[in-house]
Amino acid sequence: MSTVPLTETRPFAGNDRLLMGIVLSVLTFWLFAQSVINVVPAMKSSIDISLETLTLAVSLSALFSGCFVVASGGLADKFGRVRLTLIGLVLSIVGSALLVLSHGPVLFLAGRVIQGLSAACIMPATLALIKTWYEGKARQRAISFWVIGSWGGSGLCSFVGGAIATGLGWRWIFVFSMVAALVSFLLIRGTPESRSESAQNRKLDLGGLFSFVTALVMLNLFITKGHSWGWSSGLSLSLLSGAVLATLWFIRSGLRKGDEALIDFALFKNRAYSGAVLSNFMLNGCIGTLMITSIWLQQGHHMSAFQTGMMTMGYLVTVLVMIRVGEKLLQRYGARLPMMFGPVIAGVGVALISCTFLEKSVYIGIVFFSNVLLGLGLGCYATPSTDTAVVNAPEEKVGVASGIYKMGSSLGGAMGIAVTASIYAMLLPLGMAHAAQYALLFNSALCLGSMLASAVLLSKPAQA
Repeated sequence: MSTVPLTETRPFAGNDRLLMGIVLSVLTFWLFAQSVINVVPAMKSSIDISLETLTLAVSLSALFSGCFVVASGGLADKFGRVRLTLIGLVLSIVGSALLVLSHGPVLFLAGRVIQGLSAACIMPATLALIKTWYEGKARQRAISFWVIGSWGGSGLCSFVGGAIATGLGWRWIFVFSMVAALVSFLLIRGTPESRSESAQNRKLDLGGLFSFVTALVMLNLFITKGHSWGWSSGLSLSLLSGAVLATLWFIRSGLRKGDEALIDFALFKNRAYSGAVLSNFMLNGCIGTLMITSIWLQQGHHMSAFQTGMMTMGYLVTVLVMIRVGEKLLQRYGARLPMMFGPVIAGVGVALISCTFLEKSVYIGIVFFSNVLLGLGLGCYATPSTDTAVVNAPEEKVGVASGIYKMGSSLGGAMGIAVTASIYAMLLPLGMAHAAQYALLFNSALCLGSMLASAVLLSKPAQA
């Protein structure tokens, strides 16, 4: 894919001003939007919204980000990466403002959807800007800061969200998000535009996008609201049927359109690429662990959101350290081994957190240690998995393949949160401790599934 910088008279080189703007734009999603995972009880007590609708709202941001990230990447290539980034930042401000003003489900759900669309614009566009305007070591440095913004932001989101909610109230999380987005907008504005020459004649697969979004939204509604509506009610079964039909249409249409489809299914003929996407989807699903752990610690053990956030600090440190360690493991042993053992380590951590029957002081220690294991596992897995997805994609489709891989991350998180919350709500009559335990065990099973996907679909490295 050729890239066309739209400069007028002088060349432009990426600088720290642009990089700071890019990192702040990434943080609007990974740090601020994701922090709702840790403040569900606080939000539930201050707005008129049911637990099922609230958990639906929590997952909507990641769901819409995953639905639109591939399409947004194409739009950024065609109409300009700076333009899409700035549009994403405006959407972030609008979405955050709706959350600040919300006192019921309508504005809250709308704000979460818009935050997801914002992330879908920002993620692929900012990565493309880094590729366009930074060279050599400067590009490697810029990518490192982008990764730290996403992984570090996700690691800090529980702590930051808990601290702000405890000290100022949860609405201030999104006030700070608006400030970060505004500063980012001002830093990025004025950067020379760039777009892809080969994307100019490529049409967006609107039919595929519509059927894809329809299927995922219907499935998410069925999972999150099925318990309150009744799993066998007409509305629930209609949503499930609609999701199945939309999925079948999406697959049929995609196979017919080939590489012009929203998702090129030919990419999945490569077993290693399929293994990376599937295992990534399942491992990201265990993010529901953070939400259920937060609810249990705050409601079951009467801890504050700030104290709950402190429990995740070990996760933040280890995941950032292990990203580089995972790189070394990839170089020494290949991708298969760290992509198997990373999920196993994370799964053990989640299984330990599921021991909700333990006495409070013991359980708190277990949770902190288990978050360290979770960070170790995810950090060990991240670099080998990403490398596998990129290396096993055809050279002319690396951008599309990377977008699909990133989509798997967002959709895995959205579906993981939705299913985990549904299990928790369904089992609440058995008691909060039992509901949390079984919901967490489901997340541990997702880690095991990720390990099995890597073991089955990735080839063993050749013997030297």
